[in-house]
Amino acid sequence: MSKTGYSMATIDEFVGRELGVSEWVVVDQARIDAFAHCTGDTQWIHMNEERAKREGPFGGTIAHGYLTLSLLATLAIEVGIIPADASAALNYGLDKVRFMAPVRSGSRVRSRVMLTDVERKGGGRIIVRADNALQVEGEEKPALIAQTLVMILA
Repeated sequence: MSKTGYSMATIDEFVGRELGVSEWVVVDQARIDAFAHCTGDTQWIHMNEERAKREGPFGGTIAHGYLTLSLLATLAIEVGIIPADASAALNYGLDKVRFMAPVRSGSRVRSRVMLTDVERKGGGRIIVRADNALQVEGEEKPALIAQTLVMILA
């Protein structure tokens, strides 16, 4: 999504402003299972629906924290964190991540993104810092909050 007036030249003017809120994304058991198989994290709380219902504290399986964290990049792109006139963007890092609440299998999540800092590095490179809150539909507390860093290239 392209923001009106948001470009490599004007990005500084957007510091302190919310860039937007993404569409809802379903975190279903198939996504959780695929993530578990990719990472090797096959704990029963994520994979075994019957045991999670019987023994777990959440009434069923939950998504991996790192699965929910991995959604932030795509959702920030959807919101428009990369200016239309940028040639590329790369994950640069994380400064703060807190997992606040579980994401139950079948839940819908979305990300609220606020631009908090812009650092021009020269050579057409800009490091953008954003606060992200991954919200769970119907829940008051976000699943996670994270401060992400993106290297944007002219």
